[in-house]
Amino acid sequence: MSQSYQPFPTARRAAGESVVEARAKFITRTYNHLFLAIVAFAAIEYGLFKSGLAPIIYGMLAGTNWLLVLGGFMVTGWLASRVAHTAASKPAQYLALFGFVAAHAVLFLPLLYIADARAEGAIQSAGIVTMLGFAGLTAIAFTTRKDFSFLGGILRWAGLCALLLIAASVLFGLKLGAFFSVAMVAFAGAAILYDTSNVLRHFPEDRYVAAALQLFASVALMFWYVLRLFVGSRD
Repeated sequence: MSQSYQPFPTARRAAGESVVEARAKFITRTYNHLFLAIVAFAAIEYGLFKSGLAPIIYGMLAGTNWLLVLGGFMVTGWLASRVAHTAASKPAQYLALFGFVAAHAVLFLPLLYIADARAEGAIQSAGIVTMLGFAGLTAIAFTTRKDFSFLGGILRWAGLCALLLIAASVLFGLKLGAFFSVAMVAFAGAAILYDTSNVLRHFPEDRYVAAALQLFASVALMFWYVLRLFVGSRD
């Protein structure tokens, strides 16, 4: 028996190719925006140090209850993420991303100020380690094509535990040493896998700004705790 004729194979193939091309374009835009966010973060920090504002901001934050600082940062991050994910206006999405990056720059400044004063070369070393870690985890997600969405629940639970420990350290003087920093680097690595998997599979293709924001948050978290390890090892 002869095989039945399959109508419109070219049309179906063309439609499939257009979906693949659209996803590839989305992924390219996402990582371009991530790169720009990282450059903007570095530029803001450079400007704060060169302008002489770094010690002033450091003094202000050092004298403030750290829970208030973290609380304000969490609210800012939540608002920025919500706008980037839901706003129809592209300028609003970009404003959310820039605000999120600027908030990170201010939050990171005390640690960077200490690292610059006490641990020569720690910032550069932490940056290199973070980029290598991010590149390796991204390669794993891209080459295995595994869906890491199952990490979502684990990350939420672990993140809550981490917040409770951080609050305890501020309120009761609990010392969070190198082991906690290593655990948080692993947490950030899992977040990068989770975010990359979402970029590959689940993010709407018009939300590349939001996707870049999510990835930037995970990369920044890894950089923070890698830098803490470098600074702690040189005290």
